[in-house]
Amino acid sequence: MLSIFKRGMSFISVLAMLLALSACVTSGTQPGALEIRRGKIEQITPLQLESNQQVGVGAVVGGLVGLGVGSLIGGGTGRDVAMVVGAIGGAVAGHEVQKRNSQPEPGQQVVVRLSNGVLVTVTQPENRNLRHGQAVYIEGSGQEARVVPQ
Repeated sequence: MLSIFKRGMSFISVLAMLLALSACVTSGTQPGALEIRRGKIEQITPLQLESNQQVGVGAVVGGLVGLGVGSLIGGGTGRDVAMVVGAIGGAVAGHEVQKRNSQPEPGQQVVVRLSNGVLVTVTQPENRNLRHGQAVYIEGSGQEARVVPQ
């Protein structure tokens, strides 16, 4: 009886390992693979890129930090007052810091003619090393695509 149990457990272990290994096998592009295309710049248009920071995060984080600092001050009613003042002050300070850091940044829309004749447009942060007619690579695809000199 013990022998049958051991064989059964061995079979289940081997089956589990095979399933785990088969989950590792994928078809198509591997995660982390970088698509690279070659072309020449047809046009560069300067523009402003919006900040990707979430509105209000600075105030929330500042308020929590202020609340934590206020809780370290005094005791009883004084402590409660310090916590409220700390939370409000931290929220205001956090909001101001976020406003200062969430300004639009310089960017550019780059139109590249690929070696097969297809036009591709990439919007990215400003790269002063790019110019009209320059041979370039487009690294990546979609929102993550970037134009870089060859």
